[in-house]
Amino acid sequence: MKRQLDYADIQGNITRAYGRYSFPFARYFFLNIATAEAGRSFVDTVRRRVTTASLWDPEDKPKVTLNIGFTFFGLLTLAVPSRTLQGMPIPFVDGMKERAFLLGDRDQTLTEAEAQSKDWCGHWDKIWQQNRTGAGEDVHVWISMNAQLAKFGTTDPVPELEQQTQWLRDVCNDLDGKVRILSTNGPNGDEEFQQASAVFHDYDGVAVPTPREHFGLTDGIGNPVFYGQYPDIEVEKRLVIGRGKWMSKERGWEPLATGEFLLGHVDESQEIAPSAMPPEFSLNGSFMVYRKLHENVSTWHDFVASESAKFGKTMGLDDEDEARETLIAKIVGRWSDGVPLSRVPTYAEWQKFRTDKGLDDPDPTKALLAQQAFLKSTEASDFKYGDDMSGAKCPGGSHLRRVNTRDYLDPLNTPGGKNPDATTQLNKRRRLLRRGLPYGDPLSRDLSDETEQGVAFMIVGTGIFRQFEFVQQQWIQYGLDFNEGNNTCPLLGDHSTHKRHPIPSDPASGKPTYIVDDLKNFVETRGGDYFFLPSMTCLEMIAHGSIDPT
Repeated sequence: MKRQLDYADIQGNITRAYGRYSFPFARYFFLNIATAEAGRSFVDTVRRRVTTASLWDPEDKPKVTLNIGFTFFGLLTLAVPSRTLQGMPIPFVDGMKERAFLLGDRDQTLTEAEAQSKDWCGHWDKIWQQNRTGAGEDVHVWISMNAQLAKFGTTDPVPELEQQTQWLRDVCNDLDGKVRILSTNGPNGDEEFQQASAVFHDYDGVAVPTPREHFGLTDGIGNPVFYGQYPDIEVEKRLVIGRGKWMSKERGWEPLATGEFLLGHVDESQEIAPSAMPPEFSLNGSFMVYRKLHENVSTWHDFVASESAKFGKTMGLDDEDEARETLIAKIVGRWSDGVPLSRVPTYAEWQKFRTDKGLDDPDPTKALLAQQAFLKSTEASDFKYGDDMSGAKCPGGSHLRRVNTRDYLDPLNTPGGKNPDATTQLNKRRRLLRRGLPYGDPLSRDLSDETEQGVAFMIVGTGIFRQFEFVQQQWIQYGLDFNEGNNTCPLLGDHSTHKRHPIPSDPASGKPTYIVDDLKNFVETRGGDYFFLPSMTCLEMIAHGSIDPT
């Protein structure tokens, strides 16, 4: 298996998550191209600033990164040859809006005509409502800028972020507006870019970035590791634990095949996925799903308050904190600080674990550093589900078990049994590289359902349908693989019709299975699309119009 990749040819946001601590701020721009000539000139200028996967020394770390992607209609407008475009996967050609029924973004009880008559995407941001309508407002280009913190203790990005933003404006102005930034982001449709940032915590006037999102849950922990992602083999051996594929007791955890995340490389089926021609056009590129996910914060907190009271009474939990934290953990699959239920299944064990790890140190700086150290450790990711088929520790329908099933779906598993030899073989083709940041008030102040907050959710992989769409349709919006019928993910699922989430108890405890039966819609899509992330070679081909599909 090839381990050394051509990092200088790969966009940096594929191999590395820029992260809440390294680059806690981001601006996501969406642009429209009027003519192929102007578009190619634009690409030729921008490609020279693109951040690649090449390693950097601490002193050479960029203040602001830049990466670029294109929708299908963006490539079409850039006059990419038809024969090349014919090699693009159907979901990418269709776009996310066209796939809304499959994704659960549109009421699945309505016909196409009924949905259109009800303005099914009327709650989306203006930029995404107007996208793919052919009215001159289509999104053709995505550009991301991730920025470092200007000064510790503040919520300000480095000034280079605004400088690079002005540079992008100037590039568009120099092209007489034939490439323009679409300034219709946000709920009011009047924002130049989608702003995003880590959620900060205020410690007596000192703002510190955290790994949490606006519900207060620790997020973005289990990103997969693939061959060649880390050139240092020792680093790979450490990071792959719990984040790769579990092979056997003898072989342990191994990286996923490179072709799961980079086009032109062998994937887990021992094949090179079909891709657009010529091979150089697709090699070292990937696809990205961009979804703006709004968080209904008031609905979430009101639900947790009322449901945890019932949960505590039913389960005999007199401590309100224990009832609330346990209910949240049973929905998410992790405790709110990211500690997995599969490793630390009870509230008492969790409290002891927090003390032992320094996660509740009275000094908030020490506590935060302790949490960062834990999230980077193998303890945050080194667990499986074969020993918990009943879901007594971590419910089978919890969010975590749905988005990464690990060894749960091994064919030798039985609902009531234990299979210590279970592997992740049926999960390894559904893994998702998670990118993006939360958006909204960095300090998460005075939030409600109506305020603007959520997650700018980005998924990278070579198979939009096989990876993202499968997980979204079969595991988020459906529960049959988890023996839960039509139950949807308790955190991300559509609960307009199916509102249940069973929480099994250990039979030895004598306590019943608790059924949450009134789940609300906590997360709602506000729009998005599918993008192609080209290699540096491909960007040059596009810029020069030198693509020969033969």
